[in-house]
Amino acid sequence: MGTWHTGMGMVLCGAETPKPATSSPNHRHPHRNTMAAKTGIKVVVVGAGFGGLTAAIECHRKGHDVEIYENFPELKTLGDIISFGANAGRIFHRWSDGAIARKLRSLCIDLRSYGFRIHKYDTGEVVHHQRSPPGADDAPVLNGHRGELHQVVFNYARDELGIPIHLSQPVSEYFEDADRAGIVLKNGDKVYADIVIGADGVRSKARELVLGYVDKPKSSGYAVWRAWFSNKDMIQDPRTKEFCENGDTFNGWIGPDVHFLFSTIKNGTDCCWVLTHRDEHDIDESWQFPGKLEEVYKVLEGWDPICKAIVEKTPSIVDWKLVYRDPLPTWVSKHARILLLGDAAHPFLPTSAQGATQAMEDGVTIAVCLARGGKGGVPAAVKAHQELRYVFRFG
Repeated sequence: MGTWHTGMGMVLCGAETPKPATSSPNHRHPHRNTMAAKTGIKVVVVGAGFGGLTAAIECHRKGHDVEIYENFPELKTLGDIISFGANAGRIFHRWSDGAIARKLRSLCIDLRSYGFRIHKYDTGEVVHHQRSPPGADDAPVLNGHRGELHQVVFNYARDELGIPIHLSQPVSEYFEDADRAGIVLKNGDKVYADIVIGADGVRSKARELVLGYVDKPKSSGYAVWRAWFSNKDMIQDPRTKEFCENGDTFNGWIGPDVHFLFSTIKNGTDCCWVLTHRDEHDIDESWQFPGKLEEVYKVLEGWDPICKAIVEKTPSIVDWKLVYRDPLPTWVSKHARILLLGDAAHPFLPTSAQGATQAMEDGVTIAVCLARGGKGGVPAAVKAHQELRYVFRFG
């Protein structure tokens, strides 16, 4: 049965809690936090999301001199559910002798007992009950609160590895020549490096430098209402308390052109839901707005009453516009000193449940390519990264 990608951006797959790490020698424990010899390659990463943090962590592990510049002034545990496939779990597992994966797993949904139950949208009848297949200790599938999971990875990079992370440092410009690249901060300061990695999302100013023009987002015609809240009101209602009293749960109601997905996490203490809906409003890349519960109720007219009972417990929601961009012809700048990574290169719709995971794979790949290329081969390493990661080609 494998994995099941949902409109919630959730990957459904059972994942065993990783076993405690042993003190075996390095040759018997390949994921040990050993440091490679210094390469002399200076790397600047712009953006401290999962992709940027992974690039920095892996560059650090490969012996590169790396630092991060981030626009936000402080780290906040914002957002709702985010998913990481087993391909990301494998990366997390090798950090800090598996400790990072264990910390993340403790914050994530555990569906080994409950599985995923799919209901008819109007009657509530369960039409399919998908069991969660067993997962691998060294490649866990993770679904949890974005802010909480991000905090774990951020702290690992900054506190355990000592990677410099400069907050409240918006980048106003990227630049390069044949020998080096750099960024200009909002205060006018310039930072130079052998390579600059633009991991600051679809609005990254690096996109304009790489492309030579400003590209625009396209509406998918859909949006998603998203919510995350505590179970305090859910557990008081006889109609909904069952979702919070039996561990973690995951249920979906599939209707015409719409689906409603609801889950409880951390032994039923936290709740989250998403509801897709048609949306033709024009946007200017403002991808999320406060949502209105009245509009949700209208979409749910004629649905299983339990759906509205869940939504009624929600203190606030976000209306997330599903936008996409055409594939870029390249992720690499003219002199191959600036590289787009993650959403800056290939933004995913959340329904893919692979956006953050693919950004992490980008980070691992560029770190390895730089290590293979060496300080004198940075442009070749950057081009090799694109050849490995960029499957689709124009022409």
